[in-house]
Amino acid sequence: MENSASDLAQRLGREAETVCRHYLSNGRKQGRYWIVGDVRNTPGRSMYVRLKGPESGKGAAGKWTDAATGEHGDLLDVIRESCGLVDFADIAAEARRFLSLPRPEPPKPEPFAKAPTGSPEAGRRLWAMGKPIAGTLAERYLAGRGLVGVRTVSALRFHPDCYYWREDRADMAKPEAWPALLAKVTDADGNITGLHRTWLDPETANKAPLDPNRKAMGHLLGHGVRIGAAARIVAAGEGLETMLSLRMALPKLPVIAALSANHLAALAPPSGIERLYIAADADEAGRIATEALAERAHGQCIETVPLRFRRSDANEDLRAFGLQGLRAHLRSQLAPDDAAILLPSSVA
Repeated sequence: MENSASDLAQRLGREAETVCRHYLSNGRKQGRYWIVGDVRNTPGRSMYVRLKGPESGKGAAGKWTDAATGEHGDLLDVIRESCGLVDFADIAAEARRFLSLPRPEPPKPEPFAKAPTGSPEAGRRLWAMGKPIAGTLAERYLAGRGLVGVRTVSALRFHPDCYYWREDRADMAKPEAWPALLAKVTDADGNITGLHRTWLDPETANKAPLDPNRKAMGHLLGHGVRIGAAARIVAAGEGLETMLSLRMALPKLPVIAALSANHLAALAPPSGIERLYIAADADEAGRIATEALAERAHGQCIETVPLRFRRSDANEDLRAFGLQGLRAHLRSQLAPDDAAILLPSSVA
């Protein structure tokens, strides 16, 4: 029957590439597949649509799988999701409308200029391919570090298949690919200047067995991973997990992760703030970075307050003493007027 779901799916499958170019326009052809972010036409490369194959059964043309979520389906599902349709009658009508359109010649593929390796543009493109971390391996990894309730942090994304070049294997023809937690580095105006990647082991939800398993790309000097909008007070520190821990303990405190001691020393304090809390790592590099940042802030008439931890950083304190223990330790280090705002009443 011409109007049945299976018949429509087979007819769409015969023209799978044209269907993808129309409904999944944010993707691109790669070999025998159309690659895009997801069935809703998000930019990215975790969803694979088979362009060639039999009309039905395993490996049929038009079948797709999203490697990030495990979702799968056919081209009728693509029409449903990309067009926001619910009833099968509407989906079938849209499919029949599409199949009745004249078929233009497939456009010649335009050359896709490669962004320079490690450049801000390369970071922006990789960020655009990422997905929110909710329900992903990245969220599991952070939860294993005691960091929960961070799935809505807009500075974080997840990439299921992020390239990794081994620094001791320059002769490798192709990079490896591992899942990765992405953190965007921005300037004071919110422009992406770089990207930080933490590669993850899909079997353990820990860091991947790589050395190093974290790398940054783009321009980091003076910038950082920003969580929360800068206001009267801001906190800055080295590591991403350190600053996520501090934000978890003090949800109203905007934070900036500079990603290393050297970059913390060079961080540009946000303009217009009155007080800068500096989350100091408990080592010599952390001390030097704290002093250098404090000196620059004082030159801008910004008061600075160092935050010390019982272990090496805020994340180790969070995992050793719990959220309430971390808050209680921070309480005496906060300015009284900030403590009244930042701490829950049970702690303040």
